Amino acid sequence: MDFYAINSLRENHAGWSLLRAQNAPLALTFFMAAFTGPNQRNLGRQELIDVLDDVLFGLRDSEGDERFPRQAGEYLDDWASDDRKWLRKYYVPGEDQPHYDLSAAAEDVIRWVENLRGREFVATQSRLTSIFAVLKQLVQQSETDPEVRLAELQRQRDGIDAEMQRIRDGNIRVMTGPEALDHLQQLTTLAKDLLSDFREVEQNFRKLDRQVREQIATWDGTQGELLESIFGNQQDISSSLQGRTFQGFWDYLMSPQLRTELQDLLDRATRIEALAQTDSLHTAANLHQDWLPAVEQTQATVRQLSQQMRRLLDDKVFLENKRIMQLIRSVEAGALGTREAPPSGVFMEIDAPSVDVVLPFERPLYEPTRKVMVDDAVLTADDLDVDAGALFSQFFVDKERLRGNIEAVLADADQATLAEVTATYPLSQGLAEVVAYCQLATESDWATINPEQEQQLSWQLPDGSIREATIEQIIFGRPA
Repeated sequence: MDFYAINSLRENHAGWSLLRAQNAPLALTFFMAAFTGPNQRNLGRQELIDVLDDVLFGLRDSEGDERFPRQAGEYLDDWASDDRKWLRKYYVPGEDQPHYDLSAAAEDVIRWVENLRGREFVATQSRLTSIFAVLKQLVQQSETDPEVRLAELQRQRDGIDAEMQRIRDGNIRVMTGPEALDHLQQLTTLAKDLLSDFREVEQNFRKLDRQVREQIATWDGTQGELLESIFGNQQDISSSLQGRTFQGFWDYLMSPQLRTELQDLLDRATRIEALAQTDSLHTAANLHQDWLPAVEQTQATVRQLSQQMRRLLDDKVFLENKRIMQLIRSVEAGALGTREAPPSGVFMEIDAPSVDVVLPFERPLYEPTRKVMVDDAVLTADDLDVDAGALFSQFFVDKERLRGNIEAVLADADQATLAEVTATYPLSQGLAEVVAYCQLATESDWATINPEQEQQLSWQLPDGSIREATIEQIIFGRPA
């Protein structure tokens, strides 16, 4: 980000405007008391007014009435306005009063302010463990070489067997109190981060839906093209990066087996003696119960987006049908108006009915089909002396293996000839492997072929005999 991007955020971002606001401490105190503290969402206007009145009463008692002179409802309207966008104001079907929820920008500010006060205990070991676990999974699950993956699985199995043997011998290592507290704090932080992400997910879905509705409102093409565009955009919402990751989390959370496993792990975590006196233990034990309402709210937003798109389409069809009926009625009214007093002269032309004449002699005469004689006699060739073993002795030269050989030699040198590479990694597939090396040299920009100098390559056949080949010198250099 450069100066102009940061300055644009300072002028336009809702979170930055919240930090710059004069009544930012009041707004953040209220947001924490109403939303993030009890972990609540979608609160009605009257309920929020009651909470804000309590906050204002305590502040006015200590700061004076002139410090916060406005009513609670006025503060809510100001914070939910288009100029602020700290709260999202919307209406729930079947209810008259508006509902409010924190915007993603406001929640980011709350989390940032909470982190400013510092922490007595900072989780470091669990973060390092998480980094290693994620990094190992990234590398291992991206590996395409079967031998490497099998070797890694074998190493893990050996480690598990060794750990099982230590337990059988009575050597059981139990996590210490500081380590358990470290992991619990990391677990609680990740759970809160996940909950705060759901508001941003909803905001992204609503942004996609707004783009679709703007396209429908300004559409001037045909109905078929509009349908294709709507269904394409709806598919884009589901198949977008945001949609796929959220659907994956939803499927994971809705799996009965995984939910049972998660509940069992949380129950066992609450019985750890080192964490018995921890205040946040109850919060961590019920984190999955906080996830379900938040995820369901996001799913409801997605369903609402689909309903709105269908409603917009129905409205457009209704308007088109209404226009067609107006045209039909104008034609009927014009016909009734001219029934008693028809205009003089020709005012309408209708094509007269006609009969297509087809003469009998225009039909082609019958022509019998021609039969083609096929000689299907099979001649048996005298090929009993032909050796068919060559058909079954085919092999494949792996260019990636050869490239790996070159890179391994270049790891200790800036450049190497093909003779030096084959000296370190002998030719095992004969002339075909030499041809593959030559093809790699011609296709890459880090190899040079010197036609003025030759080099000797040799390999051993299965019967023990030695074969040699003389080729132009090939020099491989380390890629820049």
